[in-house]
Amino acid sequence: MSTGQPAVGAIPLTLADLEAARARIAPAVLATPLWLNDPLSRELAVPIHFKLENLQPTGSFKLRGATHKIDRLLASGRPLRGVIAASAGNHAQGVARAALVKGLPATVVMPVAAPLTKIEACRGLAAEVILAGANLEEAKVLAERLAGERGLAFVHPYDDWEVIAGQASAGLEIIEALPGATLVVVPLGGGGLISGVALAIKLQRPEVRIVGVQTETVAPYRRFLEDGSLEVVSPSAHTIADGIKVKAPGVLTRQVIARYVDAIVTVDDNAIAEAMVCLLERTRTIGEGAGVVALAALLKGKVVPRADDRVVVLVSGGNADMTLVGRSIDYGLASSGRLMSLAVRVADSPGRLAALLGVVAEHGMNVRHVEHRRGELHVPVGMTEIIMQIETRDFAHQGELLDHFAAQGLDARNLIAAAL
Repeated sequence: MSTGQPAVGAIPLTLADLEAARARIAPAVLATPLWLNDPLSRELAVPIHFKLENLQPTGSFKLRGATHKIDRLLASGRPLRGVIAASAGNHAQGVARAALVKGLPATVVMPVAAPLTKIEACRGLAAEVILAGANLEEAKVLAERLAGERGLAFVHPYDDWEVIAGQASAGLEIIEALPGATLVVVPLGGGGLISGVALAIKLQRPEVRIVGVQTETVAPYRRFLEDGSLEVVSPSAHTIADGIKVKAPGVLTRQVIARYVDAIVTVDDNAIAEAMVCLLERTRTIGEGAGVVALAALLKGKVVPRADDRVVVLVSGGNADMTLVGRSIDYGLASSGRLMSLAVRVADSPGRLAALLGVVAEHGMNVRHVEHRRGELHVPVGMTEIIMQIETRDFAHQGELLDHFAAQGLDARNLIAAAL
């Protein structure tokens, strides 16, 4: 638990409340698989289970909380003209689908830079999409104003007890599928998911450790468990984990996190990109940046399992922008030593390229792309710089090639390693 004394208010949700919420949303939500991954388990020397929320009908856990909130709004008996939400994409899709199933009009306000795939997905679910604001906080201001003007119910993405109760169904499924779980690692943005999961697990098994993972550049909870403080995030902060790029954590979620979350760690974009590649290879499913931060924390040693742990890694979503997937995969391959961009300066004469390619082949490497640079100021007259993008096993494999060229007296540089 926390070493400081963050303020903790009353938490009105009981285990019975969470079980009731799960029953209400069961017809609309997939009880996602808990998959023991053998290769990763061998690598980390403990059983590693993936909770694959990227398989939800909307591609993310957000469907759980949105479905439960809309169910409770309808059950209240109050007139309901429709619902509105502010979201970078996943919550918007959850609200849109939940509203569509119930025959309610839905409006979603999304930042202007929201991924096109998420925008189109919301439109495909019959929601009115309004693009406004440079970030989630600005979109939320407009959504709340429109809620008042249009008489719509605002569905908060995380700071709502009914939403948290819906997200808790994922935690109930974890304990049901793996009663012996000892460590659960969860992405942390606004806090709705980790609050629900932590409640569902700790109310049954208080000894299970819950760890939240934020992205390094957007980490308002970084020191929260130590002293109760929230870090101010720069307006220009960037991360490929757009789904947890939340700069204003919830008030309700803080209460749960302070009481039931054991640790919070951060990972950078390099680690996130590597985790995207790892998940794709190990499960053949796609995880968006925000969805794989828990896996990134394990791969980078930010979360270190004990020898007798049984670990659950929650993959919270898979709605990756397809225009970024290829770049993210290459980024992940490069940062893990499996892709190098090699610059070799040689005499500009026939046969030199063929000789270089022969050396690369001898080392069991594959060349993706080749280009020549001549006539540039950094390349002397009579010389050419050959740039080769090469697929490799790891950094040691790359070092073998660099050592070979150095022994031949050639000027060879790994451009990617220099950038990293």
